Amino acid sequence: MPSHLFADRPAPQLPERDAVDALIHRARRLRGDVDAVRRDAVVIDEDDPQLRWQRALCDLAVHHLDDLDGHLGQLREGLPDQAPVEPEPVTARPSVTDAPPGSLLSRVGSAEWNLLTDEVTWSDELYEIFGRTPASGPLSLDELPSVLLPEDQPLLTSMVTACLVDGKPIDGEFRILRSNGHMRTLHMMGEPVLDADGCTASMWAVLRDVSELRRSQRAVGRTRESVRREQHRARTEHRMAVELQEAVLPPWRGSLRLPKHGAGALDVAGHYLPSESSALIGGDWYDALELPDGRTLLTVGDLTGHGIPATSAMAMLLGALRGMAVAGIEPATLMGHLNQLLESTVQPALGSAVYCRFDPATGSLTWAQAGHPAPVLFRGGTGHPLPRPDGVLLGAASGVTYEQDQVRLLPGDVLFLHTDGLTRRRESRGAGPEALLALAPRFAQARTAQDCVRAVVEEFGGTERPDDACVLVARIGE
Repeated sequence: MPSHLFADRPAPQLPERDAVDALIHRARRLRGDVDAVRRDAVVIDEDDPQLRWQRALCDLAVHHLDDLDGHLGQLREGLPDQAPVEPEPVTARPSVTDAPPGSLLSRVGSAEWNLLTDEVTWSDELYEIFGRTPASGPLSLDELPSVLLPEDQPLLTSMVTACLVDGKPIDGEFRILRSNGHMRTLHMMGEPVLDADGCTASMWAVLRDVSELRRSQRAVGRTRESVRREQHRARTEHRMAVELQEAVLPPWRGSLRLPKHGAGALDVAGHYLPSESSALIGGDWYDALELPDGRTLLTVGDLTGHGIPATSAMAMLLGALRGMAVAGIEPATLMGHLNQLLESTVQPALGSAVYCRFDPATGSLTWAQAGHPAPVLFRGGTGHPLPRPDGVLLGAASGVTYEQDQVRLLPGDVLFLHTDGLTRRRESRGAGPEALLALAPRFAQARTAQDCVRAVVEEFGGTERPDDACVLVARIGE
């Protein structure tokens, strides 16, 4: 379509060919970089809404850059004839006249409606966009609304009227229904062409098929909403998991004396350490409880999983453990019952646990474990794990038998219980089991169990643990 001279402004100057070539080269380089990012995102986890949104955004950016490349190509091919320029070695520039149907260049067409002669001129690309053949002829302004969706027809009528009557430029979108039943979204930009007297002689417009672009934008919007919903769900679940964990774990803070009266009492302190991602609230627990017969329950454990399922299962298991301990069930037998309980739950899970029962009258500690790190006994400035009696993970097998062991504790001893998340390191980073044993001198100098816990937090609190952890320290009274 020829350029028009408008009565209210001079004709614009056409850009230099070299400048357009430089823009095309830069746009194609940027498109290649974005496409590389998009290819990397193809293999992402389809269940991750954040990554789905990133990929959709890459798709949208590629569509925009494809359209930009096509527009610049049209601008270049439409320049006056000059000396031929060598094509880029990677991608040859398509010609407007031989653009195949569906290509980038066929997405943009032009039209002019002459009000004086009723002549209508359409470019070949516009016929392709509307799904019409040149033999069928172009659509007049009166016929054009007939191919639009009924709800979009008033918008087109309003834009055309404002252009012809008030001289306002056209800038809007509408949807058309082609003869094959396919719906397309078109973006129309145009202006009135004024004669020498300033009256509207014709209207010209450029129509761009933005169907794929809008589809990509809708995909970005959907994935963005999906990300927001997932983030909201995660925040809600995290808050509920934290509240449930806080409701189940012991309410006491600082040191606790168990039993409250008599000789040989334990000075007990516990602490929960979150993982490097505080959103991962797991099924870890610690507990200390004075039993009816004057003995003391000490336990730590861990269930697989995170979030509400793990914390709710932990609450069930810890409640059962407390009840059986109060009933006087032996540690090994208690572990067998916990294993049966975990096997019968609706949501199967695996767990590890250690249960210690301390008798302050004799100083004896009877304990059993289920696939769990052994308690560490610190005495005289050194520490070592207690020999473990046999015991498999809770929920791993049916009908298994657990063993229990007994050890005598002396005044001044420090018994340290922990879940395996404390010393589990990621990629050789963070504090490992050797760092725990290295705390023996500090434990020997500690005056209370809470002092021991502070030493553990100072050593392990800033490490990059892949899982959360619980610790329980019991210091035997002198």
